[in-house]
Amino acid sequence: MNFRCLWLICVGWTCFASAHAQAGEPFELPEVDGYRGIWYSNQETHDEYVYKYSGGMATYPQQHAPIAIYAEAVNKTFFVYGGTETTRQRLLHMVSYYDHATGTVPRPRILLDKQTIDAHDNPTLSIDGDGYLWIFSNAHGTARDSYIHRSAQPFAIDRFERVATTNFSYSQPWYVPGQGFLFLHTRYVSGMRRLFWMTSAEGRDWSEPQPLAQVALGHYQISTAERGRVATALNYHPRPGGLNARTNLYYLETSDFGHSWQTAGGEPVILPLREAKNPALVRDYQDEGRLVYLKDVRLDERGRPVILHLVSRGYAPGPANDPRTWRIARWDGAAWSFHDVTTSDHNYDFGSLDLGADGTWTLVAPTEPGPQPYGTGGQMVLWTSGDRGATWHRMKQLTHADDCNHSYARRPIGARDDFFALWADGDARKPSPSRLYYTDRAGTHVWQLPEPMTAPEARPEIRW
Repeated sequence: MNFRCLWLICVGWTCFASAHAQAGEPFELPEVDGYRGIWYSNQETHDEYVYKYSGGMATYPQQHAPIAIYAEAVNKTFFVYGGTETTRQRLLHMVSYYDHATGTVPRPRILLDKQTIDAHDNPTLSIDGDGYLWIFSNAHGTARDSYIHRSAQPFAIDRFERVATTNFSYSQPWYVPGQGFLFLHTRYVSGMRRLFWMTSAEGRDWSEPQPLAQVALGHYQISTAERGRVATALNYHPRPGGLNARTNLYYLETSDFGHSWQTAGGEPVILPLREAKNPALVRDYQDEGRLVYLKDVRLDERGRPVILHLVSRGYAPGPANDPRTWRIARWDGAAWSFHDVTTSDHNYDFGSLDLGADGTWTLVAPTEPGPQPYGTGGQMVLWTSGDRGATWHRMKQLTHADDCNHSYARRPIGARDDFFALWADGDARKPSPSRLYYTDRAGTHVWQLPEPMTAPEARPEIRW
């Protein structure tokens, strides 16, 4: 079975049709004159907070990974994001890079007009062993197509070819050196969010999709690929409550390219997961009456998993559901331990975790209230831990914005010190322009990606 076949899974499943025949010759990607992010909102609340979540969503959501990757061969960090036009909100899939040698960025290029304003359709990025960029363009459910594109040349963003037109959501394409792509993703099946994975040695011919988890109404997941292992952390949507009742914390990993999956302790797991209580369960938050919002998952210097997540009392914004606690789940080799980091004022305050080889851990996250309190995001803060997550120290507030909240800080894969986290801003109460920013590992400054640009390359300016 491969992308050259047309295959449909229709009995009790969402149809997934792959049309490799629609692939074409490489095409030129047009440039735009600056970096502008998409603004997006979800679920009106009919109160002072206006939306369940909203704001600048260029690097949304956390379930899309990777979106930025450092390429040592050319000393550049390539990244994708959800952009838009200057005159209206319309989701454009953008690709660009940061040149570490010159400290500049080029004009970003448009891969695709997604024909929507829904930031759930934002893209993800992978880079294969030969340096070709692969961009996976998501769909939010089955109403729109998804796409896979490949750069025409290694480490280049000017021309791409379309490899497939198909359907997937929340893509997480991991390139495992020497083996190929292990592609974690979600499919909507009668409204349920079911998790799958596929593999491919070269990105064109793919294995049949294999089910990972299908408990109740489905799951969200976050994942990572390190040292030949692919690890995923997930929650689940129970009945009743569904999406807004997401709870529990689970962990699975594979070290043999998906042939087998096991728990953090090495216990083999039979897939797909079908029951809420199963061997992959890290903590039963449902019994504690807590919701779970996944943030990041990493493997520490000893190869042990670390899961960053937030727990809260309820899904709706506002102080009634405080406290919203950022928490680390850490596998110590025999059991899971839990350590609180801090609190923030919104469930969708997302940040990224970096684990240093010396045991120093770093978190960039919007944990300080912003101009729109109890709205998505806030002021970005740099946190560090010198004891592998047991205790945390607020090192520096990175942003001091007076007009928009900052949200969805994302760590590039293999992040270098000078381009350590990427995010966007936006008004959390009403539609607004959205700008893109990055910071360095030490939090020395925050730089804004240029908008507008009058030259082919530009040096980002210090904002704070």
